[in-house]
Amino acid sequence: MAARSIATLTVSFGMVSIPVKLFSATEASRAISFNLLHKACGSRLKQQYICVKEEVPVAREDMAKGYEFATDQYVMFSPEELKALEEAGTHTADIAEFVPIESIDPVYFDKAYYLAPDKGGAKPYALLARALRESGRCALGRWAARGKQYIVMIRPVDDGLVMQQLLYAGEVRSIKEIEIPKTEVKDAELKLAQQLIEQQASEKFDPAAYTDEVRARIETAVQKKVDGQEITMAEEPQGGAEVIDLMEALRASLDKKKTPAPAKAPDEEARKAPKRAQQPEPAARKAAKK
Repeated sequence: MAARSIATLTVSFGMVSIPVKLFSATEASRAISFNLLHKACGSRLKQQYICVKEEVPVAREDMAKGYEFATDQYVMFSPEELKALEEAGTHTADIAEFVPIESIDPVYFDKAYYLAPDKGGAKPYALLARALRESGRCALGRWAARGKQYIVMIRPVDDGLVMQQLLYAGEVRSIKEIEIPKTEVKDAELKLAQQLIEQQASEKFDPAAYTDEVRARIETAVQKKVDGQEITMAEEPQGGAEVIDLMEALRASLDKKKTPAPAKAPDEEARKAPKRAQQPEPAARKAAKK
């Protein structure tokens, strides 16, 4: 099934404008969700909002949004006031600068979109993609949509372009907020760790090599429930042993990667195969022997 564009916009840098179509790069719909049910009868539950002061349900038309500026103190905003604060959609991603791709920490990455050239945009689209690819840079700019303003990064991928929403600086915590003790690393330990990394190194990331086992397990359990089958609960795995000797753990890891499990010979498999229980001889055959 062909992908369907969710919007159109114009990417502009300098005096060049590129009309593009926007496609979602991810599928949020693949997430498995559950509904809340009444345990006694299995009926679906309906959410209610209760006023904490009067302890009565409040209808949606009687609700308003407010900002808590102090404990239990709010300023209220009407829908019209909130609408006036929204950013007007421009349908344009204005490029402000070009920076090396590696200079942007992936921790800032948010939602991603694929860009495809719209009518009349094929040539400038191809030009921008190739120029970015050969320069090793990406484009940074701003994009307004859904009442908000976003920082966007446009980067080349394969033969096309990806527009990646970025988080603002205030939305990303600094790792300096986390206490990481300074610890000495011995040269011998470092050498073994580097050898282990080389043994498990790959030339590129293959997302198809990783599957969502939890999703598959949930889907299987749901289908069993639908079919009226009972679900057997698996035992929780035991926690891993505490690493006492770092050098021994590294050496053991290297040895495990170096020595593959030997294939069992066919005759050995046959010897280990469980013997079939001897079937009782039919009565007719016994009589014939007599």
